[in-house]
Amino acid sequence: MGFYFDFEDADGFATGAIGQPGDRTFYVQVRGDGRTVSIKCEKQQVAALAEYLRGMLADMPDTGTDIDSTSASLVNPVEQDFVLGSVGLGVDRPNMRMVVQLEEMVLVDEDDEDIFDLLDEDDEDNDNSTVVRVMLTPSQARAFCETADLFINAGRAICKWCAAPVDPAGHACPKFN
Repeated sequence: MGFYFDFEDADGFATGAIGQPGDRTFYVQVRGDGRTVSIKCEKQQVAALAEYLRGMLADMPDTGTDIDSTSASLVNPVEQDFVLGSVGLGVDRPNMRMVVQLEEMVLVDEDDEDIFDLLDEDDEDNDNSTVVRVMLTPSQARAFCETADLFINAGRAICKWCAAPVDPAGHACPKFN
């Protein structure tokens, strides 16, 4: 059985990473109404979400540049609620909000059938994925994008010859083989 979380007035829409560069775990965290949902994701998912939010902000009227970076920072303890699968984005123009829908990754077998559906064939309501829907103000979206940039760029250095990440212990560059 999946869960549905709806954050109409989120207190925070945050991202961050836990661990050392090269071995970090990225999260998106939504807070509001006394609830906190922490979603494990990939660095590329955070980067793509920030990029699309920036594009959406560019198409919206300027409502000010105030940024509350505390709302975009992870709050501890970070306990994974689910792993991010698909992301949906939209705009609620009458309310000047961005809509972000985060859906749980669904595991499938080689026949593209939901593994959980196969385990529970007698259950008629087989929707086992969790969904989080959050309405963001432009300020919250800008703060998320800035925080995402900080964590994305704080990773390992990039090799100038092969563009691969360089580990602190060294790097065997394939360009020098």
